[in-house]
Amino acid sequence: MGLSSFFKNLFGSTKESVTELANNAESTFEQAKEAAAPYIEKAETLAEETIAKAKEASEPIIESATEYAHQAKEVVSEYAEKASDAISDVIETVKEKTAEVADDTRAIASETVVDASEPAIEEADKE
Repeated sequence: MGLSSFFKNLFGSTKESVTELANNAESTFEQAKEAAAPYIEKAETLAEETIAKAKEASEPIIESATEYAHQAKEVVSEYAEKASDAISDVIETVKEKTAEVADDTRAIASETVVDASEPAIEEADKE
């Protein structure tokens, strides 16, 4: 019996020690949470104020960027129209020049055919 009472005392006191440690840990955690609450609130307040200041400081910059973007859009669209007109003019000029060259080529080809056939006609006349 001495041995069983030894183990009962040993494990019984260990069980009580573990329970006491758990209670102390819970109490310490609650105290730490209470002590940290004001710091957490200060950090939240500081973060909110910083975000508000950043928004306030960035508003004029965002407005300026928006204004410049609109101006850039207007300028680009103006030049896009001019570029489109210029490209259309170039295309028309190319079409005209191509038509002229084609006409010239047809005339030269006709003259060449006529010139080439003349000696053949002359030779046929001689015989």
